[in-house]
Amino acid sequence: MNEDNGMGKGLFIGFLAGGLVGSLIALLYAPKSGKEFRNDLKKNADDFRDDAEKYLEEAKDKATDLINEGKKKSEELVADAKKKVEELLSEAEEIITEAKKKTGTIVEESKKKVEKQTGKLKEAIKAGLETYKTEKEA
Repeated sequence: MNEDNGMGKGLFIGFLAGGLVGSLIALLYAPKSGKEFRNDLKKNADDFRDDAEKYLEEAKDKATDLINEGKKKSEELVADAKKKVEELLSEAEEIITEAKKKTGTIVEESKKKVEKQTGKLKEAIKAGLETYKTEKEA
């Protein structure tokens, strides 16, 4: 982009300088009356202004195209980023759900083991109390 800008400026400056030098050479080698000379100068000035306006219009069009292209690319990047974020969030939710399932299963199994051991402990305590009572009565 910078190379295009420098090249375009160089061409424009070269065009103006060439036009100016050409005009001066034409004046030196083909002298005309003052009125004709002023008309030629006016015509050349109008031509230069038209060319400059044309160049500026083309530069504006190129700048507009570049801006629109940049906007389009940035919109595409934002859309891609949103899509990737949504995918990551979805994967994270799946991982969390799976972890909750595994944790729930482990908790349930642990509860059952504790209840089973608690039952055995209660039975052992009952048996111990009954044995104690039986021994005390005897």
